[in-house]
Amino acid sequence: MVFMGDRATLLETGRFVQRHSKSAADEIIEAVPAVGAAVDTTTAEQETEAETEARHRLAAEKGDAGSMSVLGAMLLRRGDLDGAERWLRAASAHGDRAAANNLGVLLHQRGYPDEAAGWWRVAAVAGSAPAAHALGRHHRERGDEPAAEYWLRQSAEQGHALGAYALADLLEHRSDVGAERWLRAAAEQGHREAAYRLALAVERRATAPARGPHAYDTGTGLRTAVAGLAADSGTGTGPDGTGTGSGPRASGAAGPADGAGRRTGTGPGPGTGTGLRAADAAGAAGGSGSGERPAVAKDGLGEAEQWFRQAAARGHRRAALHLGAILEKRGELKEAGRWYLMSAKDGEAKAACALAFLLRDAGDEESAAVWWLRAAQDGDGNAANALGALHAARGEQQTAERWYRAAMDAGDVNGAYNLGLLCAAQERTAQAEQWYRRAAYAGHREAANALAVLLLQAGDANGAEPWFSKAAEAGSVDAAFNLGILHAGRDDDRTALIWYERAAAAGHTEAALQVGIAYLRDGDEQAAERHLRCAAGGGSAEAAYRLATVLDARRPEPGPPELGAPRAEKSECEEWYERAAQQGHRRAQVRVGMLAAARGDVAEAARWYREAAEAGSRNGAFNLGLLLAREGGEREAALWWTRAAHAGHGRAALRLALLAARRGELTEGRRWCARAVELGPAEVAERAARLSEALHQELTA
Repeated sequence: MVFMGDRATLLETGRFVQRHSKSAADEIIEAVPAVGAAVDTTTAEQETEAETEARHRLAAEKGDAGSMSVLGAMLLRRGDLDGAERWLRAASAHGDRAAANNLGVLLHQRGYPDEAAGWWRVAAVAGSAPAAHALGRHHRERGDEPAAEYWLRQSAEQGHALGAYALADLLEHRSDVGAERWLRAAAEQGHREAAYRLALAVERRATAPARGPHAYDTGTGLRTAVAGLAADSGTGTGPDGTGTGSGPRASGAAGPADGAGRRTGTGPGPGTGTGLRAADAAGAAGGSGSGERPAVAKDGLGEAEQWFRQAAARGHRRAALHLGAILEKRGELKEAGRWYLMSAKDGEAKAACALAFLLRDAGDEESAAVWWLRAAQDGDGNAANALGALHAARGEQQTAERWYRAAMDAGDVNGAYNLGLLCAAQERTAQAEQWYRRAAYAGHREAANALAVLLLQAGDANGAEPWFSKAAEAGSVDAAFNLGILHAGRDDDRTALIWYERAAAAGHTEAALQVGIAYLRDGDEQAAERHLRCAAGGGSAEAAYRLATVLDARRPEPGPPELGAPRAEKSECEEWYERAAQQGHRRAQVRVGMLAAARGDVAEAARWYREAAEAGSRNGAFNLGLLLAREGGEREAALWWTRAAHAGHGRAALRLALLAARRGELTEGRRWCARAVELGPAEVAERAARLSEALHQELTA
């Protein structure tokens, strides 16, 4: 039995408490007041240890019990058990409680715990708090918790820090609410482990209301490093290339992710981005899958920080780690880095990993790699994942794979997931499925989603659905969205909407877009607008365009322009059109051009028409041609009409037919008339047919 508490050591005397840290036994060795009241204190302070020992030995040999006790304690602390036992037994026989306690320590070191307990009892009954603490620990190790609690309480109530801490530990083991009181008592006396555990308790209580099933646990890692290496496998498009494509897609290429949820990744491709998606892994090693920390009550966090700081200042490396995390979250990165560094130098792998992330974020990737390496070599899966991501980003795939395997061996399930992403990026599909499946079976929700995407791409929709469901139920927003796509593909719009709404409620932009489209289809314009605003605010160009069309339909018809009237400010719908246009939405670009032309801003209209046309919009090319023709640029207009006609624009073909007729190119004109009749719409086809007949008559006249 080793009685260990704080690094500092408490030695009871009649007048003061001394601190030592030479050995575990020092924590419970009692010292006694120096004998000889008439001794000059100045002289005593100048005595060497050898002189002090010689003086007490002389007095002990003359029968002085106090000197016997002091001499025995000095010899015990030095490890001279044989020499110490003689004097401690002699002093104990004279009723010296410190000697009785120390004799118990000696006997315990020699392997006689029961006899040691007997002497501790003698000392404890006489009022020795260290002896009561030692006796309580002895009973707890024997499984006699009632006796342990009695003696530990005796020690704690006398103000003994180790006793208070041991009592708190016992009560906490039994889930007794009184544990915190004694942790606080020990912490207030400078016990660093008590301060650390008190801080954890305070923080846990403060965060309890905000904790969900995937909340950050203060006892686990702070960040998670994942590498997202997935390839876009295509998105479908509707008319004009901007429709709601739903081709399966594995996205989420990302760099290392941390506990605060900071990740970088690929956004959706053209259109609404409704392709199935395998997203990043997130969550702390050994902790949650979300990688997010819950909101913390300010007062609770403040008190927790105070105790973490006290423990950290006394060298508690885990407390320094937690203090660094609190400071980092608050944005005090410099001080956070100092505490991480202190903790890392003391051997805390998680602190080394967190410090590396700070260095990486500050742009010092090389120094970050050094600390990640140190943490990974100490078995930190987070750091191994970060190293894997680092090497993957550099194109060093074999080294990346080695570190991902190391992360997996360290018990970090993200390692298997990242191996899956790595293999998928290299089109090693069978191996990717193997690693995704391994991570998914271990409960990794994004691996389950990625596995389902892989199975769906292979045509196994029935095999994919259970994994999508498992991931969605575990909290994967992307999996919920993907389930919506799966059911929509089966024409089960009702079930699809349920999953889309679930994903949208969690902030999924593309899901909110799909919900908005569904409500528009059902005629619920108010609900549609609400979801489209969410999606548009989240960056969806398609949602911004559709929201603009909803608002545009409510606008009153503009009246005739008045001479000298000030130019009207842009409406909200115009602003949404422009936002979509700026994101490359071609139909929005055409509409912005039309609105600009209506205001008489020809240059602005031409800019947007040209941008849409160059991106492949046939309407943009046609409108640009009209604008150029009105401005006298008929030759360039013909080029854009030709592009539009080849893309299937009937009106552009009719314009080319008219242009050819004016130039006398009758055969060319009839050819474009035939194309216009083929493309329509009906009005255009009718006009083109009449023009073609007129050209035929002219040719045969």
